[in-house]
Amino acid sequence: MNSISFRTLEKTYKNELFENIIPFWLEKSIDKEFGGYFTCLDRKGNVFDTDKFIWLQGRQVWMLSMLYNAVEKKQEWLDAAIAGGEFLKKYGHDGNLNWYFSLTREGAPLVEPYNIFSYTFATMAFGQLSKATGNQEYADIAKKTFDIILAKKDNPKGEWNKAHEGTRSLKSFSLPMILCNLALEIEHLLDEDFLQKVIEECIHEVMEVFLRPELGGIIVEHLNTDGTLSDSFDGRLINPGHGIEAMWFIMDLAERLGRPELTQRAVETTLNTIEYGWDKEYGGIFYFMDRLGYPPQQLEWDQKLWWVHVETLISLIKGYQLTGNKECLKWFKTIHEYTWSHFKDPEYPEWWGYLNRRGEVLLDLKGGKWKGCFHIPRGLYQVWRTLEKIEE
Repeated sequence: MNSISFRTLEKTYKNELFENIIPFWLEKSIDKEFGGYFTCLDRKGNVFDTDKFIWLQGRQVWMLSMLYNAVEKKQEWLDAAIAGGEFLKKYGHDGNLNWYFSLTREGAPLVEPYNIFSYTFATMAFGQLSKATGNQEYADIAKKTFDIILAKKDNPKGEWNKAHEGTRSLKSFSLPMILCNLALEIEHLLDEDFLQKVIEECIHEVMEVFLRPELGGIIVEHLNTDGTLSDSFDGRLINPGHGIEAMWFIMDLAERLGRPELTQRAVETTLNTIEYGWDKEYGGIFYFMDRLGYPPQQLEWDQKLWWVHVETLISLIKGYQLTGNKECLKWFKTIHEYTWSHFKDPEYPEWWGYLNRRGEVLLDLKGGKWKGCFHIPRGLYQVWRTLEKIEE
């Protein structure tokens, strides 16, 4: 990659993961008294709020279990994953695997199970934890929760849906997107025919329904239930990071299914979306955009977020590895330079999450209600492993 070799890059990503990010979370986030993890951590890793958010608890269980399964059987990782899993098993749901959104430090429910992503990350967590431990109870929790997700697919919020029925019924991209990844995450627990059916449905929704050729080949966040575009705040919403992240899920599925033409479409969509979402004035990728160029309703629309850039790195390097597309490599270099120079804290471990449009640190927290032990370590892992494949 011009002045910097793939091997050097590979070491950079691997070292950052194992010498900086994972040690930070193991040292700072584990609640030794009540179980589970603290995620609200300031710049130095001090806890500033003790509420526990189910999707972030699940993500951390998943992350540590996945590293144990895929990298090295380190007891410290497994112990920390089990501690989080046991906390989730005991307090995270209502007894019928309806997963709350948040809990107090001690495990008392704070917010009802309105958020489908509490369910998806619980499934991911217990799927990987069952693989790490061989514990059938964990496998059952993952499988049963996955069944509940599929049952709730058409109305994920259920009784907590605020929309008035029948006036403007929209469906969201986020669930089919996450199911693309989730299906592969728990494939060891699913019947082959059932898995195949779920995968095909997800690919269809993402690539034939939400991906819009008439908009230049980018993905919209919400559609009318009949699949047509909606001219409304939600209907005009573009979240470039979401579209780009979904494309590496699609690449993984395409590789598994042996469908190179699907890989090509995912690479094209990645590049289209980066071109669309790139801030030509200050650099970085916008958080939210309006497809007709109107002011977005999200006041944080022009912020530059950690997960958007890390997920973009994954899609680009996978795209290059699978197709050799030079445009992917060119953009990877640009996004790599932006991400490492803006999000990595030069003084303290872990990375910042929130920058203003100019790329200046907006909040110097390392974790909060939305940022936990997930996108950065997963991204570093995925890029490292993909660079290894390129090297080979």
